[in-house]
Amino acid sequence: MIYLSNQDIAQLLTPKDCIEALDEAFHALARGAAMSRPRTDVWVPCGRDDGYYRWGSMEGAIEPWGVFCTRMKSDIVTWTPQGTDELHCVEPGTFSGFLILFSTRNGAPLAMMNDGILHHLRVAAGAALGLRYLAREDSSVVGVLGSGGMARAYLPAFCAVRNISKVKVYSPTKTHRDAFAEEMGRELGIPVEPFDRPEPVVHGSDIVATCTDSNKLVVTDPTWIEKGMHLANCSSKEFSWEIVKRCDVVVQVGTETFGAKGGMAESERHHGWASWVVGRPEQQARIPKRPVSNLDFINYPELTDLLNDPTKRRSSPEQITFFHNLGLLGFQFAAVAAKAYELARQKGLGLEMSTDPFLQDIRD
Repeated sequence: MIYLSNQDIAQLLTPKDCIEALDEAFHALARGAAMSRPRTDVWVPCGRDDGYYRWGSMEGAIEPWGVFCTRMKSDIVTWTPQGTDELHCVEPGTFSGFLILFSTRNGAPLAMMNDGILHHLRVAAGAALGLRYLAREDSSVVGVLGSGGMARAYLPAFCAVRNISKVKVYSPTKTHRDAFAEEMGRELGIPVEPFDRPEPVVHGSDIVATCTDSNKLVVTDPTWIEKGMHLANCSSKEFSWEIVKRCDVVVQVGTETFGAKGGMAESERHHGWASWVVGRPEQQARIPKRPVSNLDFINYPELTDLLNDPTKRRSSPEQITFFHNLGLLGFQFAAVAAKAYELARQKGLGLEMSTDPFLQDIRD
């Protein structure tokens, strides 16, 4: 068994590695050879008036690869007046999130990993798969709304599946968008232009990606959307429902549901498919509601449908396509974690760990 840090993951995995791993894994899912358990959250008052404790977990398995993965995270969540989530564990600036990868051949624990870098790579690879199967082949201009870690992950992944020649970026904070433009332009070797409004970033782009942590809608005006565009999100709180209805082809990464008793099932308060909430009504009221309650993708085709039936993909250059990049989280973590483990063993990276803390000779 090995432990892989964020630094190890950054050395091991490229965006292309993650895209190809997810592509192969989604083909397995399309054949019924993989599964994903929905994310569930537990919310508990944390002793402060402006926040809550949140535990989240999700799992996935890929039968041909012989792996099962669980991802867990422990957060104190607060909310800013601007409507964004602020997360930390112990103190601001530190976070607790990790994965454990198991063998489904003999049940053995294979690896424990930090989830920070993997999370960004996973989400970006999912968006890039949507791009691979839905965007026009000649798409070359990207408009990105957001300038944080997820936006930094999306662009290299997009460049791995399309010949991107120009990027436009919007962030409400000038120092953030300017720093993003300078950094990503240098990394990708293409011009990245910052804007102080979202509309010019959307206009003229072939691909529009929202990469924000906002609890408020980011793109709401359907007239901004032009023929031939491909839209990609990373949460259901970014594009309005009017935008989605403007699109000709709408595809979701995948659906996971199950019934839940107690708490708030299929919570109107993000993020899990089911949330169990401890606390008095006035305490629970601190947790913000989603801004859009009717943004429901459950009846739209899933990525596996596109793999099984290519007629569900884009059929003309004029069509507007939308990829809802939220769902099947545990399954996707299993795919990228398995790839990281494979490469770590090949390259001799990672810290060897004893399996003693995970094994015992007493049954319950």
